[in-house]
Amino acid sequence: MGNSETFVFAQLPRSLSELRALPEAALATPYQTAALTVAVLCHYENNAQETIEMLNYLKGPQPMTNHGIQFLRDRLTGKTYKPFSFFNGATPENDYTPNVPYEMVVFEGPYSYAEEHYAKLMIRSAGADTPREIKLREKPSTGQWFLWEEYLLADIRKPKSADAWG
Repeated sequence: MGNSETFVFAQLPRSLSELRALPEAALATPYQTAALTVAVLCHYENNAQETIEMLNYLKGPQPMTNHGIQFLRDRLTGKTYKPFSFFNGATPENDYTPNVPYEMVVFEGPYSYAEEHYAKLMIRSAGADTPREIKLREKPSTGQWFLWEEYLLADIRKPKSADAWG
């Protein structure tokens, strides 16, 4: 495993103003943007529209498309536990209830910087056998890293309370 960064959030952002108040919102590294993406996705169940506003901030010059918004709805409706699975302490047995403060590790893979101005970073989910990937794009004029593509929301093991065979 290559470099990694650990992020700790006392609470998860619930609005664009709360997101912008976080030090990671400078988006100075691809790690910051990756961690904030997971933190923002956790709010979807509470308010999908606020979540989309926060994701648009993380996407920078290229906001979410209608297709992307529909994809989010398809992947998270009834499965809002998915983003919580990336935080320490979350397991299928405890219905993906993470420890508080919320802590996660974002790390590099062997091909993280294969393309100029792009970074592919990895985050481990307690419900998946392999880490999930998130792709970020640098805006050279500002040095900021924005969300480009995420592969975080594929299905994972069901939480114990939702598993008929559990």
